[in-house]
Amino acid sequence: MRRLLALLAMLLLGQGAARADVWAYVNEKGVAHFAAEQLDERYELYFSDEAPQDRTRAGPVPLAPTRLHAFFEISPDYKAVRHLLREAAREHGIDYALLQALIATESGFDPDAVSPKGAVGLMQLMPATARGYGLADQKRRPVARQLTDARTNIRIGSLHLARLLKKFPEQPELALAAYNAGLRAVRRAGNAVPPYRETQNYVRTVLALYAVLKPAAEKAQRSWPREPAQLASLEAQPE
Repeated sequence: MRRLLALLAMLLLGQGAARADVWAYVNEKGVAHFAAEQLDERYELYFSDEAPQDRTRAGPVPLAPTRLHAFFEISPDYKAVRHLLREAAREHGIDYALLQALIATESGFDPDAVSPKGAVGLMQLMPATARGYGLADQKRRPVARQLTDARTNIRIGSLHLARLLKKFPEQPELALAAYNAGLRAVRRAGNAVPPYRETQNYVRTVLALYAVLKPAAEKAQRSWPREPAQLASLEAQPE
């Protein structure tokens, strides 16, 4: 466990090269977009572990971690599905705060989010991935439409995440990279985070949010899958 916590700290510091910054902007629908770097002029620094006296770059004063918790508490989209996150976290043995951080990064808790590549819903699932977990097209409800249902999306997305976490025990950065770029991309990179800027930004963002959202009292507890029975039959699922 000491090794896992040290790894998380190293990742949040960008392997010693960067600070654990979280940038964000809120669009016209009230949906927050988070990133580990300023992707464009809309993003402002939302949180940083850099002490004010050490700051050397221009930008807004970072908000305290409690403000991040407050953001989730007033977000109607988050409040509408947090009971589903609790169910999924309990069923699949995933830390609730990790699911919260991943969905915040993926969709900002917008159930209608659709990426340019066709990923759908809260956990930004590709229809092909959902089909691999048994979701089938219906006459009037194709898979893509079914994935806009929060319960369906979280059920399949959390199952997929749990499977990846099981494949990379105590290596959450690789599980998250596989969630973003695909398992084959992580394997091709030699079981490392692929050298894709988008994926590296994604992993850093999720872990930074997770570190803030996870209650301090729980940081010493094991938070990765606890071998739930639902994972026993997943090895045959397509990669």
